[in-house]
Amino acid sequence: MQHDFVSALILLLLVLDPLGSLPIFIPVMRQVAPERRRWVALREVGIAFAVLFVFMFVGEGFLRVMRLSERSLEVAGGVILLMVAIRMIFGGGGGAYGVPEGKEPLIFPLAVPLLAGPSAMATVLLLASRQPDRMGSWIGALACAMGVSLLVLLLCNQIRRWVGDSVVSATEKLMGLVLTAIAVEMILAGLKRYFLG
Repeated sequence: MQHDFVSALILLLLVLDPLGSLPIFIPVMRQVAPERRRWVALREVGIAFAVLFVFMFVGEGFLRVMRLSERSLEVAGGVILLMVAIRMIFGGGGGAYGVPEGKEPLIFPLAVPLLAGPSAMATVLLLASRQPDRMGSWIGALACAMGVSLLVLLLCNQIRRWVGDSVVSATEKLMGLVLTAIAVEMILAGLKRYFLG
C-alpha cells in the first residue's frame, strides 16, 4: 500500500483522532490553571511529535533488532488500527486516564498514549520502513497532523460549544468507519505480501 503526502496526512489525522481526544482532553485539563492550559497543550503535542519523529528514524533499526518483517508490522499495525476504529465506532467515549489531583499532565495521558499511542507509532514506523526515500514527506505530514491536533486541542471548548457533543460524537464514528477500511487494507496488504511475496 503506497502513500503520498496527502494520504499520509489523512491517515495520521485519522489515527491521531484529535476530535476523539476531546472527551479525554477536557476533563484532564480542568485541573490545570486556565493561564497554563495553552502551554500544557503545546508541551504535550511537542512531546508526542518528538516520540513519533524518533520512531520514524529508529523504525528500520527497530525492525532489525526485533527480527520483525515489514509484513508482520503491516498486519500488526492494521490490527491495532482496527481495534482503535472499533473503539471509535462503538466506544462510549471518556477514558480511564487519571491525573493526580492538582497536578498538570506530563507525558501521560495526553502526549502518550492519547496522541502518540500504539497505533500512531505503528503507522509512522510503517510509513518510514515501506518508503524511506520519502522521509521528508512523512515528517511534513506528521508536523501538519500534529499542528491540526494542537489547534483542535486549543479550541476544544469552543468546538464543543459550536457543534455540540452529538456532532463531535458522530464525526468520531465517521472517522472510525474510514479508519476501519484503512486498517483492513493494511492487513490484507501485509497478508498478500506474506503469501505471495
